[in-house]
Amino acid sequence: MSLEADTSVGMSGTTGLFRRFLSLAGPKVITTVLAVLSTPIITRLLGASGYGDYAVLLSIYSLAMIPVSAAITEGIQKFVAENRDEDAWIEQVIQFYLVLALVLVAIGGAILVAVTWLGFADQLFGDSFSVYLYVLAVYMFIGQFRGFSMHAILGFGFEHIKGPLGVFKKVATVGVGIGLVVSGFGVVGMLLGHMVAEAIVAAVAGYYILRRVSLKKLFQLPDRVPYREFLSFNVLNVVLVLFVMSLFHVDVVMVRSIVDDEATGYYKAALALAEYIWIIPIVLQTLLLHSTSTLWSEGRTERITELAGRITRYCTLLVALMAIGLAALAHRFVPLYYGSEFAVATTPLLLLLPGAVGFAVARPLQAICQASGELRTMILAIGVAAGTNVVLNAILIPLYGMNGAAVATSTSYGSMFLLLVWSSRTIGYDPLFDFRLARITATVTITAAPTVAAGLLLPNNIVAFLVVPVLGTAVFSVAAVGTGAVSVEETTELLGKLPLPIGPTTASN
Repeated sequence: MSLEADTSVGMSGTTGLFRRFLSLAGPKVITTVLAVLSTPIITRLLGASGYGDYAVLLSIYSLAMIPVSAAITEGIQKFVAENRDEDAWIEQVIQFYLVLALVLVAIGGAILVAVTWLGFADQLFGDSFSVYLYVLAVYMFIGQFRGFSMHAILGFGFEHIKGPLGVFKKVATVGVGIGLVVSGFGVVGMLLGHMVAEAIVAAVAGYYILRRVSLKKLFQLPDRVPYREFLSFNVLNVVLVLFVMSLFHVDVVMVRSIVDDEATGYYKAALALAEYIWIIPIVLQTLLLHSTSTLWSEGRTERITELAGRITRYCTLLVALMAIGLAALAHRFVPLYYGSEFAVATTPLLLLLPGAVGFAVARPLQAICQASGELRTMILAIGVAAGTNVVLNAILIPLYGMNGAAVATSTSYGSMFLLLVWSSRTIGYDPLFDFRLARITATVTITAAPTVAAGLLLPNNIVAFLVVPVLGTAVFSVAAVGTGAVSVEETTELLGKLPLPIGPTTASN
């Protein structure tokens, strides 16, 4: 059964899923390449301690934005995509969430300013953090409306607009930020780069939203708004996102407060590399939230099971291949990429990879579960992972520093997959449908042995960087088909959907 045909339900928000995936995947690959190229420049300009402070600030920002932004983003994306047969439904959704966005960001910004003015940040992180956090308060306002507008255009099914805007945001952030760092603005310069980029993106995305709605209806008071439905989803989603985001940022903040800024820089460098293997799962997570909402509303759980089962299997294979390659080259790549002083980040990177694979496979499942609207089960499951993360980091960081943080975080990341499989089955679909665990395990084992051996034994870096990826991919491709982890028919189908020149060439053979 075709992946595209299987998910086509006669509605713009869910048809042509594979084509829409490619419209997001292409820009995501570009932004990842830009991140790969820019990160070593930023780390060298800021140094280990400056990069550590920058990483902590981004973590503080992300955590502070959870109650401010999580009540907005997924809600507007989900409810705009539903486009119910009601007069001015889309305008009602946008009006409600716009007002809520203004109120929440005003409260959140005021709290951050007050906490900073009272001196808590300086007591915890040092004297320089007050300036940083005042800048961060302004950043919150800009980030709120960037998130609002970008998730709204996803709700409209405008993936072809969201993708290029994401690329522009990365280019502008890096370009403006690095320019300001070179000019002597340091960490503040990088924050200003984020702010300039997100302000432009918010304005452009807002323009496309206004083209899609009626201004007259947008500024009218609606006759009836399902406030209870909106608020119920929003409140539960804030709790859910709080738990998920804590997995990304609590460890960074704890390393900074328990160890020091230099160790935080090394640890964040390892995290950044481990998270590169999430590139495809993140795209799927972005797409599946609004794309599966209609399937849930129509009760088509069999379709959801088939879709989720295939995505889970494909994601597991792809992410495992990327993790094997990264592990095989880590001892060569980390010091070359970040600089020799960052060689100590190799160990936490290797410790993080197993858990990062589990979390990567769990990300699409999280979106499908969110689309169902049944968030309580997810909150329970992810709350267990988040609580485990805090406890393990509190125990292991004082004992083993950043390596302890890596073990704690990797364990919590890995648990996400098992917990979300349980959540999915409780909600009503099976993400392990046709998973082929034994065949996937055989494929990974066959691929890992020669790939890791080549990474360790090849005589120099240039030869290793050229040979290991090609060898790993070739062995993996043969092993995946040979073991039956992926069938020949599935491989032909997927290749046939790719753009020119691969697709038509494959299809014609």
